[in-house]
Amino acid sequence: MVVEKFVMVKNHQTRYLEAGQGFPLILIHGLGASADRWLPLIPYLEKNFHLFIPDLIGFGDSDKPNVNYTTDFFVQFLRDFIDTIKVRQFNIIGSSFGGQIVAEYAVVCSNIKKMVLVSPSGINHRLTPFMKKYSLAMLFPNKQRITEVFQMLNGSKDHIDSVLVEEFITRMQQPKAKMVATSVLINLRDADISQKLPKITCPSLVVWGDNDPVIPPRYAKIFVSSIKNCDFSLMKGCGHVPFVENPEEFSEIISEFFHDKI
Repeated sequence: MVVEKFVMVKNHQTRYLEAGQGFPLILIHGLGASADRWLPLIPYLEKNFHLFIPDLIGFGDSDKPNVNYTTDFFVQFLRDFIDTIKVRQFNIIGSSFGGQIVAEYAVVCSNIKKMVLVSPSGINHRLTPFMKKYSLAMLFPNKQRITEVFQMLNGSKDHIDSVLVEEFITRMQQPKAKMVATSVLINLRDADISQKLPKITCPSLVVWGDNDPVIPPRYAKIFVSSIKNCDFSLMKGCGHVPFVENPEEFSEIISEFFHDKI
């Protein structure tokens, strides 16, 4: 059973979802998303893991303070959130921009047992056609733009649930949501974490969809070759969010990694 909770993290109200039992597993969503993005995966993980899934500060129903939304700011938020929920050691998964935050966290903190990065950002300097569309969808949300964005995320022209589109519009119409998006997008332009990756010491797994139009799979090589003790899994037929497109296969891949890799 998934429980919605709210907690104060350094004077900022933070929403998170909690479910399951077992060893702690923290899930970090990507740009413009929320904790709800992980809902398709929860049924496959809640029997074996104690899940903590926050709305990152600035997103979802968490507070949106007037600050500069740099990667360092998000890393500090993640540290404070983990301290607040009193988890000492844990596994962690980060998707896209959430993967970049998790990787940066792993550089400076040693309490991660095992880490999974799903199509992480942080290296691609070019403003891809997708990011141009996504930026417009966040700043000027309408059904057509957002439907096209979700189709690109999935790497297909499949039917997109209208509920997902409406939820995205609702999130981006929240007070300060566009301010947060603008700040993050500006700071992402100059992000390059490639030189930091060799400092990561926890066992790691990089997962990518072979049909990812957002961040092409070729960027996986930089992460896998730079991070010590890092494995790689390519999910065929998937786009940028393989844990949404094929949650059963994704759960099998990461569960094997978490349980078997020493």
